[in-house]
Amino acid sequence: MKKTSIFILVLLFSTSLFAESIIFNDSVRVIKSSPQYRTVTTRTPYQECWDEQVPVSSNSGVNDNIGALIGGVAGGILGHQVGGGSGKTAATVGGAIIGTLVGKNLSQGQNSGTTTYRTQKKCVTKYDERSSEKFVGYKNIANYRGKTIVKYSDRPLNRIRLRISVDY
Repeated sequence: MKKTSIFILVLLFSTSLFAESIIFNDSVRVIKSSPQYRTVTTRTPYQECWDEQVPVSSNSGVNDNIGALIGGVAGGILGHQVGGGSGKTAATVGGAIIGTLVGKNLSQGQNSGTTTYRTQKKCVTKYDERSSEKFVGYKNIANYRGKTIVKYSDRPLNRIRLRISVDY
């Protein structure tokens, strides 16, 4: 088995010593040369704006808080006057809580239904698209031994140069 594999290696090595290659240059005549274009699309952004009426409630929340604060203080004072002994603290706290709720509800009731409007500017970004044809070069076509050869260049060619390698 060893002798056979050594023989095969020697045979391959010796045949590669006798292998040769030839490299030469040639050229073929171009049969067709045509300009090539590519479609290029450019997108330019622009804004479209308009004025819009936006509802604004006059009940901004500040009045609610002021009403709740005044109601809480008034309820605490009344609860303090009503209670007696150890129940005085509970009556004060209870009066403050009830006064806060009543004060907030009253301030909301006074401002309900008074909606005003303000003008607000709104914008959207849109795109203007334009397509155009851009020149990219020439497509040159030639034939060599039954094969079609295509070479792209920046100018039309009369001939296409070839580098041919023959191994034997």
